[in-house]
Amino acid sequence: MSELQRTLLGEIREKFEPIRGIFDTPLKRKRILEIESEISSDPNFWNDRRKSSAILKEKKNIEDGIHSCESLVKKFDDTLVAIEFGEEGDDQSNKEADQTIQELTKEVGHLETKRLLSGETDRNSAILTINAGAGGTEACDWAQMITRMMLRFCDRKGFKAEVVDELEGDGAGLKNATITIDGEFAYGLLKSENGVHRLVRISPFDSNARRHTSFCSVFVSPVIDDDIQIDVKESDLKIDTYRAGGAGGQHVNRTDSAVRMTHLPTGIVVQSQQQRSQIQNRETCIKLLKAKLYELELSKRQAESKAIEDSKMDNAFGSQIRSYVLHPYKLVKDVRTLAQSSDPNVVLDGDIEDFCLEYLRQIAAGQFKGKGGANDDLD
Repeated sequence: MSELQRTLLGEIREKFEPIRGIFDTPLKRKRILEIESEISSDPNFWNDRRKSSAILKEKKNIEDGIHSCESLVKKFDDTLVAIEFGEEGDDQSNKEADQTIQELTKEVGHLETKRLLSGETDRNSAILTINAGAGGTEACDWAQMITRMMLRFCDRKGFKAEVVDELEGDGAGLKNATITIDGEFAYGLLKSENGVHRLVRISPFDSNARRHTSFCSVFVSPVIDDDIQIDVKESDLKIDTYRAGGAGGQHVNRTDSAVRMTHLPTGIVVQSQQQRSQIQNRETCIKLLKAKLYELELSKRQAESKAIEDSKMDNAFGSQIRSYVLHPYKLVKDVRTLAQSSDPNVVLDGDIEDFCLEYLRQIAAGQFKGKGGANDDLD
């Protein structure tokens, strides 16, 4: 047993060392000293809130990474001692070593996730826009299923998610929905969901029980922090108010609390109707608009703009990033990364983290394995 523990510990350490080399380096420790020196020597440091906030965030992120690495190194050493005691017949130490190895595996995995989530806006909260595609009522029902999947994923991760706008389908489901997700690394994880999701199943809306294919598109934007400057002029906005539809209580449905905001220079339209207060809905619209303007600015400035636009594929055949097959067999397959699961029910209940991480790993490696799109034949 002790030999097995030693082998497992060696495998975990081998995986940990290259990750440690990213978070804990002399250069990063030097950067902390530079920031501390800047704070103490610059009398105007705290006058510029935006600049000071960004620098303090950078310092905290570096310190968190170093602390995590130091904590893991200590656990490695403590576990080695526990294993040595275990070899001498101390059963209790052996059990403690087993538990610690499990904890180390989880913590190294968490650190690897943080390594993958190193983009400029990966730490930010996120805004999801979900739209039903080709397929009529079937597609609207599928859009509602995707909305539930995203909300369940947020529950699993401890993110705070709120549906701020939705339009019900004619017969069932949702034509579209907008969700704000508040949580660290929400955007970094969920950006893997950008694209078209395809469902194959026996339709519950078909009296002849035929197999149908439905599509739903998901687009993810980062919520812009206060320390990123996005100017929205009041003169550039057209603001309309209207009564919210659907369930929501007498106050919501009897007052013009819902807000639709149009950014005239770009034509971007956002709306919110979930809050009881028009002021709250207006604040939500501003947040949504800033996120969309930031994404638009990125598409102009960055070489990655084509990849961003490519993720907004046609909401129909040949464009999917992931297929969910419920009949004649059960399989969820990401056609970009080739990651798959044989249990669609678990995936649709929000267990999509493995798909998210595999996407990030292959992005970090520089390429996808999968072809995707029309070349993927799951039928």
